[in-house]
Amino acid sequence: MTAADYLLDLIRIRSVSASSNRAVVDYARNVLHQAGWSTRELAYVDANAVEKVNLIAAPPRQDVSAQSVDLAFVCHTDTVPFSSSWEGALEPFADEEHIYGCGACDVKGFLACLLQAAALQPHGDWAEGLRIVLTADEEIGCVGARHLLAQDTIRPRRLVVGEPTSLHAARAGKGYCLSEVVVQGIEAHSAHPEQGASAIFAASRMIRSIEELAVQLREQTHDLFHPAYTTVNVGTVEGGTAKNIIAGECRFLVEWRPVPGLDPEFIPAALQSYAEALQQRDSRIRCTIHSLRQQAGFETAEISTLVQTLVEKTGQAPASIPFGSEASVFAPIAEETVVFGPGDMQTAHSDRERVPVAELEKAAAVLKSLMFPKNRV
Repeated sequence: MTAADYLLDLIRIRSVSASSNRAVVDYARNVLHQAGWSTRELAYVDANAVEKVNLIAAPPRQDVSAQSVDLAFVCHTDTVPFSSSWEGALEPFADEEHIYGCGACDVKGFLACLLQAAALQPHGDWAEGLRIVLTADEEIGCVGARHLLAQDTIRPRRLVVGEPTSLHAARAGKGYCLSEVVVQGIEAHSAHPEQGASAIFAASRMIRSIEELAVQLREQTHDLFHPAYTTVNVGTVEGGTAKNIIAGECRFLVEWRPVPGLDPEFIPAALQSYAEALQQRDSRIRCTIHSLRQQAGFETAEISTLVQTLVEKTGQAPASIPFGSEASVFAPIAEETVVFGPGDMQTAHSDRERVPVAELEKAAAVLKSLMFPKNRV
């Protein structure tokens, strides 16, 4: 089967993050077992009592339980939700240039390439210390990857994380952080504001401070990215009970995408200082910050073996990614981390999602060469 054949099958399997990913994992496991790979399943139950599955696979004659490995390919198996109006989400369509469907590039295209490469019978040996790692719940916070990290099940020296990069070796990526801020005041009739303390007014002062922080962060640039700085956004604000009641509570979400090298405590410390300033201004105000996600950026040197190998095999210059990925989770335990895969993230998470067939074929060839570095396949 070609990578395109595998991809058409994978797209037809519903695997949105709210559902179990077992069907996708079982499909991949079947392909791997037929090729002689051994697998190790690590399942967990999410907060909604839904079963999720991580899978580690090793090629023939390698111990799947070994913790330290040389090269691991990491690929998530879930997709984002899709609109019911997208009739082709699970009914993939292919033309001469592209394959369309939910997960086509994010990231079932990469998984299809892995399966094609893994299903080969090489005329020689597989690369030593080789693993395929399939994860759950990447789209909702890299939950499966964090489970694997907490269980200390695998420690790769080199890591290729599948994401659509148009076949560029992305050697750096921004992180992703998210916090919920809850501001509590005192409700009162709006005709008597002196009897209350508006949580919305207090929250608005803190949001203004966050906006000023976002402007300041533009001065700390990283040349590999566009935009070249840590971005900050307040995406949702909720609060108040009625138009004629002083708001007793206001909550908002603040996210930031840190460039590599930013002190991970810098923004959380700033948020805490803003919260304390609100309470000092009015003792009736209380402000609590809940950290929901903390992933730092990552960066691998351009001269690293993995980056240079991918550049040589693809003919593409190294790049960076502005979005979060599992690379940020695994990079602290790996010497070299690269994000790589077919497709363009700008089409993902939409009914325009697609992957170029030519990139599928090229990516599959690159993965084969990494799996069998000294042999003819």
